[in-house]
Amino acid sequence: MAAKFVIYKDKSGEFRWKLVHTNGQVIANSGEGYKAKVNATNGMKSVVENAPIATVEDLAT
Repeated sequence: MAAKFVIYKDKSGEFRWKLVHTNGQVIANSGEGYKAKVNATNGMKSVVENAPIATVEDLAT
């Protein structure tokens, strides 16, 4: 089983997404709520499309 994206409504009624590992831990989240579900879905899709080409900036050195 692979990790999965979950779209849900928060306590204030806004839509959010999170990426959940197979062990149940949240790997990433939207960081903000969206009034419209389509906007949360678009944000999630943007992560899916852009993650493979994202670079790593190591500020720990």
